Amino acid sequence: MLEVSELTKDDPRRLYTAFVRPDWERPLAHFEHLLAEQESGLRAVLVARVDDQLVGHASIFWSPAYPYFRSNNIPEIQDLNVVPHLRRRGVASRLLDETERRVSVNHAQVGIAFGLHPGYRAAQRLYVARGYVPDGQGVFWRDHYPVEGESVVLDDDLLLHLVKRFG
Repeated sequence: MLEVSELTKDDPRRLYTAFVRPDWERPLAHFEHLLAEQESGLRAVLVARVDDQLVGHASIFWSPAYPYFRSNNIPEIQDLNVVPHLRRRGVASRLLDETERRVSVNHAQVGIAFGLHPGYRAAQRLYVARGYVPDGQGVFWRDHYPVEGESVVLDDDLLLHLVKRFG
């Protein structure tokens, strides 16, 4: 049975272990940092569990660095990940259900972003299917909105930000 709950002090190491794979690795310090930010109130970190195994996570960053979200008081869902063997089975949707529910208590909308390279195909489809629309600001790369004609690198930092309004 799939359950979603907040990250606990024992979860960073378990998340690190669950997400170790040759093509993508987050250091243990990344998950410990998420826990520290949750404890300080900067973010809420949710984990998905199946039979006590951690199979996914997502977080709500209450005051994101992205300028449009920050200036409009739009919390951002970040770092949505599901272990590869359980993708396309509803885990990400369940994590999004809970993050959206939590944000909707005090906010009229929530933000999310995806990378523009092919590695983000699943996220691109999922977010649009769930009603997220571009925020109208264009793409964002590293620390700015590129201007027409500017060269950028198609990497994890070339993002399109989207919003979803509640109600």
